[in-house]
Amino acid sequence: MESKVSVILPAAGKSSRFGAGEKKPFTLLDGRAVWLRTAEIFVNRKEVIELILVVSSQDEELVRMRYQANLAFFNAKLVIGGEERADSVRAALSQINPNADLVLIHDAVRPCVEPDHIDSVIDKAAKTGAAILATEVVQTVKKTSSDKKIIETIPRNGLWLAQTPQVFDRKMIQEAYARPFSNGKAPTDDSEVVEMAGHEVSVIPCPSTNIKITSKQDLTLASLIIKSRQDTKKRTWHPFAEDQGW
Repeated sequence: MESKVSVILPAAGKSSRFGAGEKKPFTLLDGRAVWLRTAEIFVNRKEVIELILVVSSQDEELVRMRYQANLAFFNAKLVIGGEERADSVRAALSQINPNADLVLIHDAVRPCVEPDHIDSVIDKAAKTGAAILATEVVQTVKKTSSDKKIIETIPRNGLWLAQTPQVFDRKMIQEAYARPFSNGKAPTDDSEVVEMAGHEVSVIPCPSTNIKITSKQDLTLASLIIKSRQDTKKRTWHPFAEDQGW
């Protein structure tokens, strides 16, 4: 039986590294807000039973005024987040549809994830309870001091850069977030919360094209990635076409 999935899109960050102007989720990427491009990847998936957008209290009025029609069309819930990402996810988890089998958490500013990779991470989580997309570290890793002097070279074998989506059994992630964080410091991703609760998390390899919009330069890269995929679809070879356009 196919798993029922609730999707959470955290978009309550401060966008402090993005610079002046609109925050990352609301800035335009080829004419559409970044969060809209991300949401559209999930809303028509047959296993998705709800979509939750998490925003800061400072952005609530803007989102309701500018995107009310989109929220209604997506049948999406709007949830107000907290100071840290973990606070925002915890708030969303309190609003989850109890009929969901799995919870998929995906950065609202990752608009380039591909459907095949979403399929893979959902399938793995349905079998194991917890899975994330991640990119294997292939470059040499250096650890430095506060004055940018190299302290050591860290072996890269077995090192991965965590991405999203991160997908979890609903009860597992809700129970993990209900626990106090042991070191008193909010985790930076959801798989860490699950790890701290004693659960194993599987990694699904994913290419670095699943970028997270952090700087304005990333918008250019995301645009190129999206357009290249659109061009590939247009250029798909057909055996009966007279002119393939190659």
